[in-house]
Amino acid sequence: MTDMPQRPRRNFYGRLKGKTLKKSQRGYLDADLAGLSPGAVSWEENPERRPLDVAALFSGRPLWLEIGFGGGEHMVHQAQQNPDRGIIGAEPYINGVAMLLGKIRRAGVDNVAVYPGDARDLMDVLPEASVARAFLLYPDPWPKTRHHRRRFVTAEHLEPLARAMKPGAIFRVATDIGDYVRQTLEEVPRCGFDWLAERPSDWQKPWDDWIPTRYEQKAIREERTPHYLTFRRH
Repeated sequence: MTDMPQRPRRNFYGRLKGKTLKKSQRGYLDADLAGLSPGAVSWEENPERRPLDVAALFSGRPLWLEIGFGGGEHMVHQAQQNPDRGIIGAEPYINGVAMLLGKIRRAGVDNVAVYPGDARDLMDVLPEASVARAFLLYPDPWPKTRHHRRRFVTAEHLEPLARAMKPGAIFRVATDIGDYVRQTLEEVPRCGFDWLAERPSDWQKPWDDWIPTRYEQKAIREERTPHYLTFRRH
């Protein structure tokens, strides 16, 4: 009998649930979430870690990935602006998932899939060189030094992402935490990416297709400076 892969110990995110969900949000989870599944991602559903059929999922459209979509503003915006792309979002915080589902209903987009869990479980089952663009927007900063290993921008997380991304694919990182910028610029290039900035405005100004998220608005209110970092897969 072949030994099954062992689920690794993982935790780069914080809480999984916040305040009590509204009745409408519980309804979105019950009615919509299963139909937006990208396929068998979790270790319980897919202990063999079989790759997803992403070509069938989005009818051959190029695949984008959002790692931790928060309340879903950016993901839905990109889906609306890019109907010729398919976007998978991963988010373990169930309140954020419920917020996204409401936005998907209101926007009427049909080129999205939602995994309510750890993005690394998803990256385990994404085919090699299948992702054309990835987003990491205002991730949990884990400010204490002893928790920096939980940040997404470490080799443990970036190497699986690099494996899943196509050569030439774009990886965008937005953060308002100066030390997170430092670690991102140190670690991401070590894992197969080039930083594309040529002048200060390349990281000081948001991307042309950007929509401010609630996390960014909070950062600006609290007088923290957003940074917009763009990388390209070798």
